Amino acid sequence: MNITKDIKYIGVNDHEVDLFEGQYRVPNGMAYNSYVIMDKKIAIMDTVDAAFAHEWLDNLAEALGERSPDFLIVQHMEPDHSANIANFLRAYPETTVVANAKAFAMIDAFFGEGLCKNKLTVENGESLSLGEHTLTFVFAPMVHWPEVMVTYDSRDKVLFSADGFGKFGALDAEEPWADEARRYYIGIVGKYGAQVQALLKKAGTLDIDIICPLHGPVLSDNLSYYIDLYNTWSSYSVETEGVCIAYTSVYGNTKKAALLLADELRVGGCPNVAVHDLARADMSAAVADAFRYGKLVLATTTYNAEIFPFMREFINHLTERGFKNRTVGLIENGSWAPLAAKIMRGMLEGCKNITWLDGVVTVKSAMTEANREEIGKMAGELCREYTALSPATANKNDMSALFRIGYGLYVVTSNDGKHDNGLIVNTVTQVSDNPNRIAVNINKANYSYHVIKRTGIMNVNCLSTEAPFKVFEQFGFRSGRNVNKFEGCTPARADNGLVILPHYINAAFSLKVEDYVDLGSHGMFICSVTEARVMSDKPTMTYDYYHKNVKPKPETAGKKGYVCKVCGYVYEGEELPADYICPLCKHGAADFEPIK
Repeated sequence: MNITKDIKYIGVNDHEVDLFEGQYRVPNGMAYNSYVIMDKKIAIMDTVDAAFAHEWLDNLAEALGERSPDFLIVQHMEPDHSANIANFLRAYPETTVVANAKAFAMIDAFFGEGLCKNKLTVENGESLSLGEHTLTFVFAPMVHWPEVMVTYDSRDKVLFSADGFGKFGALDAEEPWADEARRYYIGIVGKYGAQVQALLKKAGTLDIDIICPLHGPVLSDNLSYYIDLYNTWSSYSVETEGVCIAYTSVYGNTKKAALLLADELRVGGCPNVAVHDLARADMSAAVADAFRYGKLVLATTTYNAEIFPFMREFINHLTERGFKNRTVGLIENGSWAPLAAKIMRGMLEGCKNITWLDGVVTVKSAMTEANREEIGKMAGELCREYTALSPATANKNDMSALFRIGYGLYVVTSNDGKHDNGLIVNTVTQVSDNPNRIAVNINKANYSYHVIKRTGIMNVNCLSTEAPFKVFEQFGFRSGRNVNKFEGCTPARADNGLVILPHYINAAFSLKVEDYVDLGSHGMFICSVTEARVMSDKPTMTYDYYHKNVKPKPETAGKKGYVCKVCGYVYEGEELPADYICPLCKHGAADFEPIK
């Protein structure tokens, strides 16, 4: 299979494996990918699992024809990718093995010292010319082993991504990419979100047309879809709105409580409800759903003065992978001394930014009418923001929304008659309560200023502390005159027709401009409130919280150059060009400052 004119696929499908890494069910098998780059010099990208030595070597020989390889590039030493290094070198002993120092140490550990007759140890950022193709090696430690590196081919704009962007399933299996890629990522790489974020930041500076992973299909269409998902997963953000219910049940009563909650959630307008019986479900699928959805309910029994073993295993999987930024509710069952809720909460105490639902549903043996009412109340609390976003069920005159205003960060949405727009503002103030008046300050240089000046309406979305950095990238780093900030999104709308953000807000207002004050660089719009909705009780994002907890810290240690004050991008060099544009946020040289 040709990836490009010069790059060929020589990997294999494995339909015999039932458990990948001894624990992950793979009903559709696995693919072990390997590639050949044909140029003046020939490079082989990784090997495959030991069970497929002959098939892989046959594929390689067919791709090479009468030629011999010059380089074997080892990006990752996990045995499903490195097991055939020795077999390869027996067939092609003059080949130079290219790897970093940590990988060579692992080669010695796996195969014994002296295996590689010719070897080239590369450093981070070093390049290797094959002729027309130049390969640049980018170290990606702990994605998900310490020696991992990825390789960028500047000629064909191909990123060989090691285990990044991989998935379960053989290449001849027809299945949605996201489901098995999510399960693969959360299970295998999920613990290392910070390291994946660092790699994505490096990859963001490369011009990539094709991604060639070591598992799963080659990706070439709509790469932003895959990259955005990886950004969501590695930042522990909510991928899909909904509730995951994970339960264990001994005699069926806890199951009844879990299923009743699921029914109540669906009736209450919850967009997605995933239910997992942990004793019978694929544990990795249940764990993946816990990370996929924004809300999780755990329901289990007290068992031997502990919790049911499958629930303990499930929570251990969550904490091992850095579970955070979620809303969690608890249902417990215990006939005489229920302890499950206390134990489950204790196990999750170390997880960051967990919002706990008010109260615990405690079932003593069998459900009572009071339990049913408690479960209904829990469903209402979980569905609160979905209710507020729905035109049919929202309380559009909930003036308690005014109490969500703080000195914080907001997304102001508008529409110029052709498309929706949004920008970040940090000055929204209630200036009167009789009548209700909100003042919004907007820089005159922003496109939204001119739109609102003309239309006289806007929506203010109060960001909560759940908002990830990508929200600020989307609405703060680009001009709505040049890009459609809502492209590919189907947002909710207020009665005035303007956008209400579907995620990461705790309240929203529709405003009508009643007066205007010119403040020089800014204009102050004095507005009446035509609609007000409350989505959640999560704290409002303040400017201080953003800088301390959300905005990435620039990696400037040991570097000389300039750092972007907006997004933290680091330009290394003695002098910053006057016309330099930040490759991440697109701000100019004026927004850079020297590294101190």
